[in-house]
Amino acid sequence: MLRNIFGSLLALIGAALAVWSSFRVWYGGRHGTDIRVDDLFTGVGVTPATAALLGSLFLPLGFAALLAVLGVLVRSRTAVGAAGALVLGVTVLWMVRQGQSAGSLTAGGDGLDVGVAAAVGGGALLLLGAAVMRGRTIRRYAEPSAPYPMPSEQPPAHPYADASAPPPPPAAPLDSGYRPEDDDTLTLPPLPPDRPLG
Repeated sequence: MLRNIFGSLLALIGAALAVWSSFRVWYGGRHGTDIRVDDLFTGVGVTPATAALLGSLFLPLGFAALLAVLGVLVRSRTAVGAAGALVLGVTVLWMVRQGQSAGSLTAGGDGLDVGVAAAVGGGALLLLGAAVMRGRTIRRYAEPSAPYPMPSEQPPAHPYADASAPPPPPAAPLDSGYRPEDDDTLTLPPLPPDRPLG
């Protein structure tokens, strides 16, 4: 839980830095919103032509920030990590194109400025946030257990019974017949009728 909160916080800070960087100076006094996103994919390099807001570096950086926010909402490490990779990829690609146009890259003064640093930091925070987050936990339910076995015809053996001992003989059936020769009841002679009892 704490890892998800901390990772989400890092990701949101990284997304905010990525968007903020497009409004800061990148190189030679030019803001990220003045650099055309088309220049990243042409062989000419970065041109001095200005760009509209949705045609500038704001477009890929804003999309990465939106992807990061959606990834935080659904707790997707993949989406947050992809947003960080997009921010760093755009920044590195811009540096390559700017180096082709200027012949070399310098830092400070008319060189690399705070916008590039903010973009790199934002992308790094997004990747760090994706690494810290635990993501969504998938609960796996147990397989259904096998049905109970049908009771067998024979009763189960006693758990402490000796397996090598022969089984006990079957019980003899009860006989309800009467046999006079087996009767061991004591028979007394009858008393005389005139003799009182007691």
